Amino acid sequence: MSIILGIDPGSRITGYGLIQVEKTQATYVASGCIRMPTDDLPARLLTIYQNVGELIRQYAPSQAAIEQVFVGKSVSSALKLGHARGAAILAIAEADLPLGEYAPRTIKQAVAGTGAADKEQVQAMVVRLLGLNRTPSADAADALAVALCHSYSDNPYGALR
Repeated sequence: MSIILGIDPGSRITGYGLIQVEKTQATYVASGCIRMPTDDLPARLLTIYQNVGELIRQYAPSQAAIEQVFVGKSVSSALKLGHARGAAILAIAEADLPLGEYAPRTIKQAVAGTGAADKEQVQAMVVRLLGLNRTPSADAADALAVALCHSYSDNPYGALR
């Protein structure tokens, strides 16, 4: 049995999701969003670092996974996203957790069956795969999808689906 922390990094909102995996069964533990209270970049990065550290202390995951940076229309946005990833990765490294990193298309392919899935498709599949009775926010669902993707690639019993 292991608990996996999934992170969907963002400089304004960072999603997190925790699942517990036992053999071929993944179950929901917790999810939510770390919302940045300020426009000051150093303060936002500190918020991410502190909150991810607190999640690790609270839930004691044995592994973590994070979405890789993709460069969309704005290089500036990609750099800020990279900073947010760095803050989360620092908290994960400080806790000495093994870390998996996955491209957005890989995550979507793992949970929705297509790398071109939209946010709503990912949310719907996360609800289905984890048997949730409510739909998590897009950022929390993305983080749960990261954790599920990691569980599929790291599971000695094969895909959990």
